[in-house]
Amino acid sequence: MVDDDKDGPVASVYKNDNAQREVRSWCAQRIADWGIPHVRSEVVTSAGVTGVVTTGPEPRDGEPGVVLLPGTNMNAALCLPLVEELARARRVVILDLPGQPGLSVGRRPHVRRMAWYGNWLSEALTQAVPGPAVVVGHSLGGAVALASDAPRIVGRVVLAGAGITRLRVPVPLLAATAPWLLRPSADRSAALLRRLAAPGRAELPGHLTAWMHLVARHCRTSLAPPPLPSSLLERRRTVPTLVVAGRFDPFLPPRTLGPAARRRLGAEFRVIEGAGHLLLDEAPVEVSAVVEEFCAGVGG
Repeated sequence: MVDDDKDGPVASVYKNDNAQREVRSWCAQRIADWGIPHVRSEVVTSAGVTGVVTTGPEPRDGEPGVVLLPGTNMNAALCLPLVEELARARRVVILDLPGQPGLSVGRRPHVRRMAWYGNWLSEALTQAVPGPAVVVGHSLGGAVALASDAPRIVGRVVLAGAGITRLRVPVPLLAATAPWLLRPSADRSAALLRRLAAPGRAELPGHLTAWMHLVARHCRTSLAPPPLPSSLLERRRTVPTLVVAGRFDPFLPPRTLGPAARRRLGAEFRVIEGAGHLLLDEAPVEVSAVVEEFCAGVGG
């Protein structure tokens, strides 16, 4: 995966209107079938319509809620196992990123993508989150969390987050990505997911393989942004930040991400053992515990 801050002529994540309908239908049905009480809604920003899913108890006075930003090719419908854990103690609001497959607008900008995302998040928080928020972003969502200076953000948890340092792409991962994109199949989707997860672990949930097959057939996958400017990351030091990596993350291994997070952001750094890049699916209980500990520290 390479830098994608300039999308060229591509204006939508979807290959055509039918592709958009199929993806949105899949996401809406999975959320509708979720056995946890929740509210699905939308807010309108300058970027377009944003899909919102809200669950969990009402925050007590001054207590921050959690705002979850999924990563590249992901959305609320793919985050439900983690959200179930988080929502035991906190109000959780999931925002589907514009320009990613899901229930938000499919368009993404040609240039200045991270500034655009930062502005979008500030607008979405104003409408969807009534009080202070700890923003939890995975992968691309982590970069978006860092790109926004919204005043109601009281903390950030960046999970395997882009935007701090340049991603590495091992040859075996690249070799699994090309067939997945060029000749989509369930087997090729599963092979790619195995490269993203920790080695030797049991198969990931079947819905994740089905989803990645859907994405390969119907979407133009976006790629990782370059590291955010040092001046921007310096300004983010005013709000507590925790950066988390899976021990076996092929894109952002702890030996690379940890020193960069401390040097460029002044952030705390944690490692989730037995996980790779797919932290939300591989370690929902462990990630939830880390997020709850962080939230308790910044806001009670």
